[in-house]
Amino acid sequence: MTSEVAAATATSQPRLRVLSLMVEDHPGVLERVASQIRRRGFNIQSLTVGPVGGGRSRMTVTVDAGHAEVDQVAKQVDKLIEVIEVHDITDDPIVSRELVVARVDVPDHVRESFLGRVTGYGGRVVDALNGSLVVELSAPPDQVEGFLALLRPYGLSELARSGPVAMRRSSSGAPAKPPGFVGIER
Repeated sequence: MTSEVAAATATSQPRLRVLSLMVEDHPGVLERVASQIRRRGFNIQSLTVGPVGGGRSRMTVTVDAGHAEVDQVAKQVDKLIEVIEVHDITDDPIVSRELVVARVDVPDHVRESFLGRVTGYGGRVVDALNGSLVVELSAPPDQVEGFLALLRPYGLSELARSGPVAMRRSSSGAPAKPPGFVGIER
């Protein structure tokens, strides 16, 4: 497998598949897509969605299923009127990022070393109050796992995690523009 998500999950959860969907940005689309996947009996590991402009949104859905099973799910989801396109990008070269925001209770005597380790990992402090720090990291899913392992010994007290957001890498080095691409040209 060549993708960061696939590489990160190949050893721990080889059945996770990543679907990328372009959908119309209408009320109820998220529920219809999730229901279609649920009806097929698959667990949604993570689901992220956000507007991309032009009345469209991109969904990244991580599903616990095999390749052939996800192919059937993708065909069913693609039949929904609001779904413009759906692709299983698990085995494609992709760029994948996950956001994690965590509250850590760090004693004063180790705060400086903790901050050094967080920034060394690519994270940053976004809030600090009464010995409690809120840190964030945007990184590939395997790096997020390592970051969380770094935080746990310090007293991880609260966690919010986005799940992966992913898109295909371009083969030429220029941003890929799939059919139906809507975005801002720079």
